[in-house]
Amino acid sequence: MSTSLPNSIDAVHELLTGADYVADRSLATILYLSLKMGRPLFLEGEAGVGKTEIAKVLAAQLNRPLIRLQCYEGLDISSAVYEWNYARQMIEIRLSEATETANKDDLSDNIFSEKFLIKRPLLTALEPTKTGAPVLLIDELDRTDEPFEAYLLEVLSDFQITIPELGTIKAEEPPIVIITSNRTREIHDALKRRCLYHWVDYPDAEREKEIISRKLPGADARLTEQIVAFVQKLRNDPSLFKVPGIAESLDWTNALTELNVISLDPDVINDTLGVLLKYQDDIVKIQGTEAAEIINQIKLELDESK
Repeated sequence: MSTSLPNSIDAVHELLTGADYVADRSLATILYLSLKMGRPLFLEGEAGVGKTEIAKVLAAQLNRPLIRLQCYEGLDISSAVYEWNYARQMIEIRLSEATETANKDDLSDNIFSEKFLIKRPLLTALEPTKTGAPVLLIDELDRTDEPFEAYLLEVLSDFQITIPELGTIKAEEPPIVIITSNRTREIHDALKRRCLYHWVDYPDAEREKEIISRKLPGADARLTEQIVAFVQKLRNDPSLFKVPGIAESLDWTNALTELNVISLDPDVINDTLGVLLKYQDDIVKIQGTEAAEIINQIKLELDESK
């Protein structure tokens, strides 16, 4: 497996396809530019459309380590960047006091040396590896607070981190950075300017069928066609609180395959909607008459198209 970066848009497309990631031309283009220019790629879109998977595919296909920073409210530098190993530092201080072998200046230099440093994902991502710069995934950045977002500006601008006790640590080779956001809040323009941007949308019917056939090759083709048609109609329903993503389509296809279902019907849909929809109000709205009407419409449309 090659660790070198793809040298064309087509090569990027082949790289993604080789891992069964079905991408359109625009995504392959922006990913190629991100790799070629050494710029972070900011991926925004609804949950479950495959943003995180892009970083996983890149790491696997390029044989690079994947370093993932899962963001959450309250994420701080000690969890994301580095912290000092205070327990080991205290032991070192006690040993020095007991043996009286070090003066205060030497002790201070020693306990704030790299051997007492606990490296978190952002700092680890600046280190070289045998196969090249790692893939750094900063996942769901919109879940963090704005102060942490501001801290990232130095990292994403110069690929360096300043540690007061040690100085500035700079990457010899910048990591491949993928940032994702589900857009629960807006990310500041200052950070976006440091990145290339792409909106990852829900796939159309043909691409969704291809995704399912690649990820679940054992799924019945007729069932897959009905599932995709059903999901596509749900995505066009503005009254739903959360429409299903491709992740839910895959889960539903897998679940129905496990149940040996070969064709959708209202009873099967009612019994398994909890795999596809994740909010009770949405499930109640679709169950029963609504599900029956949708599946009847779908079967009529599929029959007419043949």
